[in-house]
Amino acid sequence: MHLTDQAIEALQHRRDQETVSMAWLADRLQYFVDLNPEFEIPVDRLATWLARLDDPDDE
Repeated sequence: MHLTDQAIEALQHRRDQETVSMAWLADRLQYFVDLNPEFEIPVDRLATWLARLDDPDDE
């Protein structure tokens, strides 16, 4: 199991009952990048992927 898989499972286990808005998630991602600018590109890729997840033109 990859470390990322373990982290995602831990997130799901600890926060499974919570509901968050996309605005909240966007704020948290921006805050994370502000604290960790070296992760700007991976966070940008994740945000772009999430934004286009249901876009039929990207399939």
